[in-house]
Amino acid sequence: MEDKKIMRMKEPGTTNSAFAGKSILVAGKLRGYTRDGINRKILSIGARPAFTARRKADYVIAGERAGSRLTRAWELGATILTEREFEEMSA
Repeated sequence: MEDKKIMRMKEPGTTNSAFAGKSILVAGKLRGYTRDGINRKILSIGARPAFTARRKADYVIAGERAGSRLTRAWELGATILTEREFEEMSA
């Protein structure tokens, strides 16, 4: 829980990424990342990890069993990405 607080306080990395300044929500379990690992990756590309679908996230990375977080983010107009699409765009 403490890691989430620290991540929220850190400034996003400086980058020319398409994700710079955007909010990214992870819904479901990802194959290539732990939860902390994906949040560090999100910060490193200049984006902000989102921890809830209540506010509009710009992007959602949809993993296995994404469930209601994915549905809610989609209803709010977020762009849905697979883990592979995210990797390709953030490379």
